[in-house]
Amino acid sequence: MDLPVMPPLKPMLAKAAPELPETDEGTFWFEPKWDGFRCIVFRDGDEIELGSRNERPLTRYFPELIEPLRAALPERCVVDGEVVVAGPDGLDFDALQQRIHPAESRVNRLATETPASFVAFDLVALDDRSLVREPLRDRRAAL
Repeated sequence: MDLPVMPPLKPMLAKAAPELPETDEGTFWFEPKWDGFRCIVFRDGDEIELGSRNERPLTRYFPELIEPLRAALPERCVVDGEVVVAGPDGLDFDALQQRIHPAESRVNRLATETPASFVAFDLVALDDRSLVREPLRDRRAAL
């Protein structure tokens, strides 16, 4: 793997604030609170790695994500997002936590029983170009 932004990568995290900050532009970005695991996807050709917000590997725990990510993402990119598990009553964080298990047989069984999805919300790199210094509105448009 040889990307302009390489794993591990510590993502930007939301911070609580007592009030909305003032800006010159008067614009804000609002995002839903996804009840999942923060995940950064690194794709270089056929190679895909998933990393946590704590810079730990997640790839082995979510094998069902690899082919859909390969089909949906550009050949070379780094995408920030969230891994979630949807249940009958919405997102199921308890089912997601069960996915982090050392036994490969259980990981494979749960990949079928409680499959995860990836919600992308930021494009960090594309092809040979790092986008980390680009404004969020430009990265979001490219995503």
